[in-house]
Amino acid sequence: MVANDPDVLSMTPEELEKWMAEIGEPRFRGRQLFEWLWQHGAPSYEDITVWHKSLRTSMASRVPLKRLTAEKVQLAQDGTTKLLLRLHDGNRVETVLLPHPYGYSVCVSSQVGCNMGCHFCASGILGKKRNLSAGEMLDQVRYANQILGKRGQKVSRVDLMGIGEPLDNYDAMVKFLHLLHHPLSFQLSYRHVTVSTSGLVPAIYRLADEEMPVTLAVSLHAPTDPLRLRLMPVNKAYPLSQLIGACRYYGETTGRRVTFEYLMLDGINDSLDNARELVDLVHDFSCHVNLIPWNPVAEHPFKPSPMARVRQFQQLVQDRGISCTIRKELGQEIDAACGQLRRREEEIVR
Repeated sequence: MVANDPDVLSMTPEELEKWMAEIGEPRFRGRQLFEWLWQHGAPSYEDITVWHKSLRTSMASRVPLKRLTAEKVQLAQDGTTKLLLRLHDGNRVETVLLPHPYGYSVCVSSQVGCNMGCHFCASGILGKKRNLSAGEMLDQVRYANQILGKRGQKVSRVDLMGIGEPLDNYDAMVKFLHLLHHPLSFQLSYRHVTVSTSGLVPAIYRLADEEMPVTLAVSLHAPTDPLRLRLMPVNKAYPLSQLIGACRYYGETTGRRVTFEYLMLDGINDSLDNARELVDLVHDFSCHVNLIPWNPVAEHPFKPSPMARVRQFQQLVQDRGISCTIRKELGQEIDAACGQLRRREEEIVR
């Protein structure tokens, strides 16, 4: 492999056509490559049957495909499937397939680890090692489709809610969204994509202006600055006044309703006073609140809120005219919380 050869999994058809011409192949080979990588999900060059044998062999020698491989698969009774995927450099990420009445969503990781340091999350315990490329994010969707194809299904929605902070890997994330939407790949509507963030305010404004109407899901988890700072260090850089302003701009610019994710922690952020504070914070623009039962993480001291209290919280928010749901718990008998499976395997290796 030549050092300057490109990451073909992260390239558009146009970029692949240009590169093919540069190495002496017909330009149309680039479009063929893109289509076979994603529409056909070819695991290797050998599977691109529209190419002659010599081209498949020379490409494999020149630019090996850095496909993800499954190191561990956990299957829950409800159909939830958690994958521990190995990257070409030996790092690992998690990808989760979630069953819904409309089909399957796939929860995609954007980084190896995370630097946000949220005090309730397993993903950041080991810190961030590196960003994922656009191709590594897209390959998670391909692998999910490979598994779902055996069930007569395919990915219906993509949620950038796995390991990592997507907006901290902004350029690769945006390219991933373009590739995911491309008619020669998965042709997934932007409206069937959710991007989650802990609240990187400048990047929220940038994303609003990208003309990609994805759903923005903001990890809020607290209705006041002191409480949110206790849970999420990012609040020191971007307090709630700035975050809510960015969310309002996102909704007005894209026409999309913003979702606020709210983790329910027993005795921490789940009182009816907290619910009233939340209503006061978000009542004046179109939004949805998603209450999330907490999946315990051994290193963090929190407990999940009793379901009766969660329902009381929900009722108060709804009574004030704000859409509010409780996230259905899926995959409870496997390593359900984001980052748990990867962290456990990393600790074993250590």
